[in-house]
Amino acid sequence: MLMVGFLAAVIWGTGVAMGAPKRARRIMVGVLLAVIIASHLALPDGHPWREATGGDPRLWGLVIGLGVVVWGYTRLFRAVKARKAVPVADVQAKGLQNDDLDRYARHIMLREIGGTGQVALSQARVLVVGAGGLGSPVLLYLAAAGVGTLGVIDDDVVEASNLQRQVLFRDGDRGLPKVQAAAQAIAAINPRVAVRPYNRRLTADIAAELVADYDLVLDGCDSFETRDVVNAACVAAGVPLIAGALTQWEGQISLYHPAHGTPCYTCVFPNRPAPGLVPSCAEAGVLGPLPGVVGSMMAVEAVKVLTDAGTSLGGRLLIYDALYAQTRIVAVPVDATCRVCAGRGLQADATRAKVGATTDPGEPT
Repeated sequence: MLMVGFLAAVIWGTGVAMGAPKRARRIMVGVLLAVIIASHLALPDGHPWREATGGDPRLWGLVIGLGVVVWGYTRLFRAVKARKAVPVADVQAKGLQNDDLDRYARHIMLREIGGTGQVALSQARVLVVGAGGLGSPVLLYLAAAGVGTLGVIDDDVVEASNLQRQVLFRDGDRGLPKVQAAAQAIAAINPRVAVRPYNRRLTADIAAELVADYDLVLDGCDSFETRDVVNAACVAAGVPLIAGALTQWEGQISLYHPAHGTPCYTCVFPNRPAPGLVPSCAEAGVLGPLPGVVGSMMAVEAVKVLTDAGTSLGGRLLIYDALYAQTRIVAVPVDATCRVCAGRGLQADATRAKVGATTDPGEPT
């Protein structure tokens, strides 16, 4: 085999010295290997030439096969990389600058996101309901991901008891409205993100106009009444809703989008629990890192929805049990008799376009 390696090196080196293209050099080395294999097949076992060049033609067949596999993989990798590469000028023309290419490089390298997906994130408008345990990681990760506009609505102020799990806030934020502290934190992470803080509770009288101005809503509030209001507004406007909830050691998350054939929140949870049946975090406690886990899952789902990547949780409820380290997914069907989304279905997209063109949610406060 050393002789064959030496001959191949001589052929390659001679080609380099003569300025022959790589393709011509590869062909010459291929001809050499073909001659070696042909001679092995023609000469008897034990022939000095066969012994000097490896002895068995199957050995060279294996070498050639491995070479073809490596060559094919390299070509495929280059083709995929070239297909996902986005010219800098094209990305800049859509709103991303050179510094953005560095900031979001890990996203752009993902085949499912790429430059096109990152541009979609930069143009997206996302409303986050609740700036507490779930809203904190959601806002942090969506801001870092480059979502162009983040609306956040909450009527609460930062308290000492929040700091155990609401990682968006710092000790010095105590007493500030959560939306104000959130806006400051987001600006520190990514000043390119436009923040719309609404220092008030989301009620039915403003929900429709507010939701219609956004592409996606994430609900991490701790009020069953507010969850129903958010769901109804999203169904009416045809806006997808990602909702999460927590209790003690357990969290859950799903995507609700009847306009695309999934159930709405009310399909899955048609009735509010009786008073006192589901204790609040203040009453029952909650594991500090749990909101970070579930909120991060919500942010992942949001990026997938906005970039049209992967398979969403639409029609499926993900339940995470931190105490026993278990995650399970339960299928949740559409309720044909649902009082909120029955009969709306795919017609909601047209409704959303109409509402978005004729309403103005007003200035954030």
